[in-house]
Amino acid sequence: MSASMRVPMLDLRREYAYMKADIDAAIRRCLDHQKWILGPEVAELEEKAADYLGVRHTIGTSSGTDALVLALRALAIKTKDREYFDKGDQIITTSFTFTATGDAILRAGATPVFVDIDPDSYNIDPDRIRQYLVRYTQGARAGSAKVVGIIPVHLYGQACDMDEITAIAKEFGLFVLEDVAQAFGGSHGNRKLGSIGTCGAFSFFPSKNLGGFGDGGLLSTNDGEIAEISRMLLKHGGRDKYDVEHIGYNARLDTLQAAVLLAKLTYIDEFNGRRKHVGSLYAAELRKTEGIVVPLSRTASDHVFHQFTIRVLHGRRDALRSSLKESGIESMVYYPVPLTDMKVFHERCVTQENMAVTKRAPHEVLSLPMEPLMEDEEVLSVVRAVRDFQVTGHSA
Repeated sequence: MSASMRVPMLDLRREYAYMKADIDAAIRRCLDHQKWILGPEVAELEEKAADYLGVRHTIGTSSGTDALVLALRALAIKTKDREYFDKGDQIITTSFTFTATGDAILRAGATPVFVDIDPDSYNIDPDRIRQYLVRYTQGARAGSAKVVGIIPVHLYGQACDMDEITAIAKEFGLFVLEDVAQAFGGSHGNRKLGSIGTCGAFSFFPSKNLGGFGDGGLLSTNDGEIAEISRMLLKHGGRDKYDVEHIGYNARLDTLQAAVLLAKLTYIDEFNGRRKHVGSLYAAELRKTEGIVVPLSRTASDHVFHQFTIRVLHGRRDALRSSLKESGIESMVYYPVPLTDMKVFHERCVTQENMAVTKRAPHEVLSLPMEPLMEDEEVLSVVRAVRDFQVTGHSA
């Protein structure tokens, strides 16, 4: 295979072919029973996901975004005895993520506080979390606003430093809502992501490590009250939809999506293992390439490589991306605009001083093709194209 052979970012048709018999059988069972709303597959998925993650409760939702919103709404109802947080309630998170993370905070009534990220993992920097908490809750602004929680995002499939984040949360009396949209099956130490914080929120968007055939999500928690409230919220706000207690949503996980996810769940460890192999091969081959910084895997974390994202130094990222495209190799920039620069968050957020790493990252990051069924030679084809560009300064 030459460097000019086309390599897509992700080939879902390849994955479907690999699991076709199981997926088709799962769909046929739905066609037979015709229970499309909260059918038996939803409860089965929730039970098996809870067992896999090591939590007491999981609740299927219509999307990963809804999982975040439902978790925050449930937390507001439980901790404040109100339907929503208010603007004085601050939730610390990262600006270098998909908009859903920050948007969910706004939709729950709170104010997002964006702090800087770690330059190696791209995840939220615990030192900057503590810095904000010390300065703004114990300093001159004490009393003007109250930090109530932290949303760490396990970006690209790599765990945040959950030991430090949970220690900070305990010290300051905060909840932790893990955004695990990109890291199903990942772990920190001996615990699965989504089981460490107060709650976890997962996305089953088709491109995720565990993805459906449409939108879907999951909320995880060990807190029975949060689980109960969340189940009410996703069904219009009550145990009885004709006599509701809260302002709710129509946010149920679709039966057909649950069936597909059940079939694919049996492959998650195998596929994550394949992703790790691809990520390790990329890292080994690119680690010594001038101007390229490969992802750093932390010793306590299990990187499941939803994306393999490099940093391209010296202002050459866009040129490299163009060169790869000319060679038939797809790549993506996740994320080109930090949340702090989006109009929706203007005047609706607090931004920590000195966001240098967050400001630099959108101009350096580049995600290379990452597919659990990629052949080694496909990976090496991408590597050669990157190396040739870095050496010659133009496309191979």
